[in-house]
Amino acid sequence: MVRIRAFENAAEIASQGGVSAYGKAADGTARVRGPLHLSTGQEAVPTGVCAHLRRDDYLTSTHRGHGHTLAKGADMQGMMSELFGKASGFNAGKGGSMHIADFSVGMLGANGVVAAGLPIAVGAAHAQKLQGRDAITVCFFGDGAINRGPFLESLNWARVFGLPVLFVCEDNRWSATTASGPMTAGEGASVRAESLDIPAVKVDGNDVLAVHAQAALLVQQVRAGSGPRLLHAITYRVKGHVSVDLAAYRKPEELQAALLTDPLLRARAQYLALPGSDAQLFDAIEREATAEVAAAVANADAAPWPDAATAFTDVQTTGAGQWH
Repeated sequence: MVRIRAFENAAEIASQGGVSAYGKAADGTARVRGPLHLSTGQEAVPTGVCAHLRRDDYLTSTHRGHGHTLAKGADMQGMMSELFGKASGFNAGKGGSMHIADFSVGMLGANGVVAAGLPIAVGAAHAQKLQGRDAITVCFFGDGAINRGPFLESLNWARVFGLPVLFVCEDNRWSATTASGPMTAGEGASVRAESLDIPAVKVDGNDVLAVHAQAALLVQQVRAGSGPRLLHAITYRVKGHVSVDLAAYRKPEELQAALLTDPLLRARAQYLALPGSDAQLFDAIEREATAEVAAAVANADAAPWPDAATAFTDVQTTGAGQWH
């Protein structure tokens, strides 16, 4: 969780001046260009879930996917370089923040389209079942995704075919700049999953121990062949929709109340309540994470830009020599 927080903080700083939106103008000084969606405040969910995954398990993400990628075991330097658009990035600088992928650790990709990771995850899980593997797929998505068609289609397909997929709803209570509650009928992701005969569990997404415990049970069930499961994690998006968004549309007291449940602060308090705990341990973890992120930023700064010729690679032909 500390590594994810440190990464997001550094990425946020590097992105300032990189996009014209929310009253801000791109000024050419940013090292991370384009929209940057931060997962600050949501660190307990990917940490608690991915602790139970193997390297050969698959994972699909959202446009807010830095935490998922790190928790799955992706290399931080390659990830930061990708945000910077450098040749040494995971996708040679072509993917950027919203399209990070690292197949070497089973991370099939972040996605800029809300709910688009759901059918990708179901396809991956179907392949795993056809291949007779005991690997599983974990699909992270936000509360805004449950009001889009791919949510129903994906959960229905997963249930009908009994696929090894764990759906994880990161319910951060905001869909871009709109509060999710008033525009969501019913009680949300878990109840909708249960209506499709998919067992679902709701959990405090800011309590990493609670997430870890529930994810352990669900991952075990999915891996044992019991079919899809859904984890509905209630968390909070501390930052705005993108890094330059000050989120003036929400009440300041709402944010202040949310900060009291910060997952890192809660984890620290839980640890310090244990006999024999040592506060210096957390300080050492924070220093180590800060140093690791600083090294990743320095490496990304020094990395070369992609050669211009690479713009003509990784493209698709539809036949007859016509490239698109």
